[in-house]
Amino acid sequence: MSRSLHSIHNRLFILFLFCMAGIVLLVSILFYNRTTTQFHEKLGEIAQKNVSQTVGLLDLLLGSYDSLSKSISANVDIVRLLGQKSASSPQVEYINQNYITTIMGAIYFSRDDLVGIHVIGENGKIYDYSNSMNVIDPEYTKSSWYQQISGSSGQMVWLGVFPHSIIDQVEDQPVFAFGRPIFNLNEQHQIGIVLIEARADTFLTAMNNLKLGPHSEVNIVTGDGKHIPTSIEPNSKPGTIPPHISLPQIPGQVNVQQNNSRLIAASKLGTTNWTIVSSTPDRDLNVELTQTKRYLFIVVTVLIVVSALIAFIVSRTISSPLKRLIREMKQVENGNFRGMVTVTSYEEINSLVLSFNHMVARIEELIERVKVSSVSEKNAELHALQSQVNPHFLYNTLDMIYWMLDEKGNDELGDVVLSLSHMFRYSSHWEDHALVTLREEIEQINHYLTIILIRLDGRLSVEIDVEEQWMDLHVPKMLLQPIIENAVKHGLEALDRPGILRVRAIPDRKYLNIIISDNGKGMNESTLERLRDSLLRPTDPVHRERKSIGLQNLHQRLSHMFGITHGIQIESSLGTGTAVKLVLPLSDQSSPLSLSAQTIESEYSDQPISIHKGGIVRAHSDYRR
Repeated sequence: MSRSLHSIHNRLFILFLFCMAGIVLLVSILFYNRTTTQFHEKLGEIAQKNVSQTVGLLDLLLGSYDSLSKSISANVDIVRLLGQKSASSPQVEYINQNYITTIMGAIYFSRDDLVGIHVIGENGKIYDYSNSMNVIDPEYTKSSWYQQISGSSGQMVWLGVFPHSIIDQVEDQPVFAFGRPIFNLNEQHQIGIVLIEARADTFLTAMNNLKLGPHSEVNIVTGDGKHIPTSIEPNSKPGTIPPHISLPQIPGQVNVQQNNSRLIAASKLGTTNWTIVSSTPDRDLNVELTQTKRYLFIVVTVLIVVSALIAFIVSRTISSPLKRLIREMKQVENGNFRGMVTVTSYEEINSLVLSFNHMVARIEELIERVKVSSVSEKNAELHALQSQVNPHFLYNTLDMIYWMLDEKGNDELGDVVLSLSHMFRYSSHWEDHALVTLREEIEQINHYLTIILIRLDGRLSVEIDVEEQWMDLHVPKMLLQPIIENAVKHGLEALDRPGILRVRAIPDRKYLNIIISDNGKGMNESTLERLRDSLLRPTDPVHRERKSIGLQNLHQRLSHMFGITHGIQIESSLGTGTAVKLVLPLSDQSSPLSLSAQTIESEYSDQPISIHKGGIVRAHSDYRR
């Protein structure tokens, strides 16, 4: 268990999970707190706007009702007719009643929200106008509403909302009732009252607009602390207002307070001494918050599960390639260099795996290069040794032939024999990993070309352009002879025109390019491709045919000794000639030049080293930069 906790997979999983889960919880808590605060602020603003709008609506509505009642109580004809003790005859009484009814009808039809207008004189006469036949309650004089209106000193009496008419026993629709006394100003006494009943729809709508929830309570309190009915529900009772709630004293002012888990909004009307109080419990206010809390709980749970999944995937994505890399490193530690790690992960891990693959491939390449180079070198040395038949006896015999020819004055044949002796002596020694200087290689091809020039009898001229500063550069043994031998044998020997063989050394930054070119027959494209392909896909040195060291062997030796960027490059054109370029690294002992290859070539191309028929080589002695 302890080891598993210390693994990078589990550590990353726990880290990512705690980080993401912590962030989710923190953001959720902050979001919920901020949402709660904003929600309460919004509710306060909504309550304030609702109360303000409702107060404005009720002020307009009650103001219109007040004007309506004054148009009746202050009507001169109604006051005059109500003030009469009795009519002189029934006909006059009927005319007076019709006249009052006509005035009431005109007022009734001036509005579309009236249910009935009732004018009651002090003598008990009742004048009604409504949209249907009515039956007056005979006990109306004992009712509280009648006592309130009769007891008023002339002010409007707002009775409130009732489920049906308070005077008409037939009318059963909800009404908003109000009234005021009618005075004879000349005699200064009350002569009756007017009771007006309007439809309660507008008033009830205004009251419902103040409710923020199903359990909200709306109360209308008068200046003396009485409650005005605001509901038509049966057995509805006015709510209680906490005593320490400060009610507004200025009309139009809205007070919003939070008290005992209730939101209370209050405002005072301008037309009356009413104060409207709206009270909403927190269970109504927090319905949306409760839903938000439940939603957040579900979302947080889902996000934590998703976070765990993401943490698992991310930690696995990071740790899995590393585990595979560790397994492969153990294989390399055991000597297996064949495996390659293939992953698709983050850029840094991909770069690490790629570097590891390159390192393993490079190690394997170096090991294989050492093996092949050793086999190739041994094979070349073996071939050279096999070509020797008692070399010391051969050297002595050739020297003896040379002195015999020299005594007879046959210098040309003596030079051939002497050059052949030097060639055998040079090719039979393979010490020090077969590395020689470029000077020794040029001396070797000097002997070889001496024989070739004599054999071709003037049909070949040779130009060698190699600066003195490159003469001490270490190169593989038998570097130039295989290429020159192929150029003479396959390109120049059967030529029906004078042949030219050029050997040039051109530096290029950290490389030295040795170019051997001829103007021989050249090769067609298919032959050139086969030759290039044979260099890129060499045969097994053990099963290679037993013959002299050729281009393939030389290319392998250069690649194994200096890397795959070094070796032989061949260009040829049929009927024009062939150019072979050897790419060699410049050692520390070689002083680099700042001149380009074209500049170097142009500066000493007019002073070639010529190998004449006698095999004498003239090197540059007056080359200057």
